Amino acid sequence: MNLPKKLTIQLKSREETNSLRKLKTPSSLVDFSSNDYLGFAKSEAIFKQTHQFLVDKDIKQNGATGSRLLSGNHLLYDDVETFLSEFHQSESTTIFNSGYDANIGFFSSIPQRGDIILYDEFIHASIRDGIKLSNAKAFKFLHNDVEDLEKKLLHFIDKNEVFRQAQNDRERHSELDSESHQTIYVATESVFSMDGDSPDLEKMSHIIKKHNAFFIVDEAHAVGVFREGLIQKLNLQNEIFARIITFGKAMGCHGAAILGSKQLQQYLVNFARSFIYTTGLSPHSLATILTSYQQLVITSENEKSQKQKLQQNIHHFLKEVKRLNLSFIPSCSAVHCCIVSGNKNVKSISEKLHQKGFDVKAILSPTVPEGKERLRFCLHSYNSTIEISDVLELMRIFV
Repeated sequence: MNLPKKLTIQLKSREETNSLRKLKTPSSLVDFSSNDYLGFAKSEAIFKQTHQFLVDKDIKQNGATGSRLLSGNHLLYDDVETFLSEFHQSESTTIFNSGYDANIGFFSSIPQRGDIILYDEFIHASIRDGIKLSNAKAFKFLHNDVEDLEKKLLHFIDKNEVFRQAQNDRERHSELDSESHQTIYVATESVFSMDGDSPDLEKMSHIIKKHNAFFIVDEAHAVGVFREGLIQKLNLQNEIFARIITFGKAMGCHGAAILGSKQLQQYLVNFARSFIYTTGLSPHSLATILTSYQQLVITSENEKSQKQKLQQNIHHFLKEVKRLNLSFIPSCSAVHCCIVSGNKNVKSISEKLHQKGFDVKAILSPTVPEGKERLRFCLHSYNSTIEISDVLELMRIFV
């Protein structure tokens, strides 16, 4: 049966703008595209250790058998969530099936009607989708712009004070108590996936605390790359209402978690629909999360560790970009982007790099704004300095 006409028109539009997405099988090219920053997804040691862990625990179960509120909350959940709470210095950890599920569950259930969500204009699509499902009103602030954030905070705080005073004057404050206690949530990422840059988290945290708002930070692309993540590196963990961490990037496995208070966990378990109405992760998935974290803990201080190699490669990449006078968005993370305007142009350069043996992905509009299309380089512990220098030499020729 053919697609409805409206859907066919949308697909045709994507083809005409060179933005039609297609599934591709993994290639044997030099990897500058995956999120496997530390090489954990390819680690034979982690694979074997996970298997042995399950054998030692006599766990022979393939699936969770149900949602966590029914039959799927097997014993490994408690072990892994306890470990993660200690590692990330959080009162509680609530594991979700993916980063998308975590963000959908959080933003659709936590902010209430009458509340305000302020979010960075470049926030991840999963947070945007969660916000769409929320009853709160949402407004964006300029990317990494702390002054614009404070301006908007003050606007809604002043507006709320006027509203409260009007209710008091009319002696209706008891009837509209929930409306008069408006909560403001501020959402950002510690490392942005499409730019690789970071906000001034310390300054942002100070301003948000000063105005009694609640701070939410997505650390998907920071955990592992910066060991525990940027929040703990800056010692801000006690200032953050909720941290979203994922295991599908540097940790090389699958799943995600929300870090916060025990009350937050209790609320999510009761109201986050993406948590309640889905089958839990398998024991093998949880065992892999635990093993990957243990690998990070064991090797992180070793000069030959994956984390150290990654940091050395980031340093080399930045040095080569400067030497070759290339224009990249400033970043100290594992993600580095070069703006190449136009879907056709950026796809052409990506294909030329593929032909030379390098897997560098073109990020197209509408994933990023039109005119801001880009080549996205993801650096890894297993990339060599020669590979980095060679691909950047080609960039100088092609861009």
